Amino acid sequence: MAIDVRPSGQVCGATVTGPDLSQPLDDATIAEIRSAWLEHHVLAFPQQRLTDDDLERFTLAFGPFGDDPFIAPIDGRDHVIAIQRTADETAPLFAENWHTDWSFQEHPPAGTCLYGITIPPTGGDTLFADQHAALDAMPDELRERLEGRRAIHSARGGYAPSGMYGDADSATDRSMSIRPSAEAEATQLHPIVRDHPETGRPGLFGCIGYVIGIDGLDGDAERELLGEWYAWQTRDDFRYRHEWEADMLVMWDNRSVLHRATGGYDGHDRLLHRTTIGASS
Repeated sequence: MAIDVRPSGQVCGATVTGPDLSQPLDDATIAEIRSAWLEHHVLAFPQQRLTDDDLERFTLAFGPFGDDPFIAPIDGRDHVIAIQRTADETAPLFAENWHTDWSFQEHPPAGTCLYGITIPPTGGDTLFADQHAALDAMPDELRERLEGRRAIHSARGGYAPSGMYGDADSATDRSMSIRPSAEAEATQLHPIVRDHPETGRPGLFGCIGYVIGIDGLDGDAERELLGEWYAWQTRDDFRYRHEWEADMLVMWDNRSVLHRATGGYDGHDRLLHRTTIGASS
């Protein structure tokens, strides 16, 4: 099945038309989609009427399911979670900080699939930051200070009992089913500059959404380098702004981009279903 790939005109991102994702895809189509995904990092598939079965089947075409800690799956599913917000919800916006999904895991997920079900008429864009482009353009002096270093990743700031979505958040009117845990205190080391496991292209990995430090540094030196890294990797030059539509599936490469949610849709319901593409090894 032929696919048509239309680049966004921004630093990354593309729209894909042609395949019907409600049907099983043949190997050639899957290979074409994977190639486009690796090139553009974020793919949007508009006008797709998908069930959760369809979403799970599409996800498994690109790898195993990833492990989604700290958020309960929807009823009757093990691998689909609801990203939702009700019209009258006042809890702080979920996932508003820059991050790459679950980077605190030993084997972080390759990708994320997000399907728009109820999309507000305004607001709710998702921002992406291309971390290959950010590294390519990085000043030599900053790159030399980051090369060879490992960042300390942890979910504690978000999902520990004392975190943003912890015990205090449970008293709010948040509609998402978040499950804070002491397990979020664990840490994991990953290189700050690393080669993409499929393309070999070097890029930055991680962000202070989940990065709590730099191995071998502390005090002012650590804070300064973290701040410079974050300020550079999230510059406007490296951003793609994605506008949602109902019945649109978006898949992104967590090894290549950061992302963050935006608001601007108070008074409107918003619902998307999400799956995670696990690391292949």
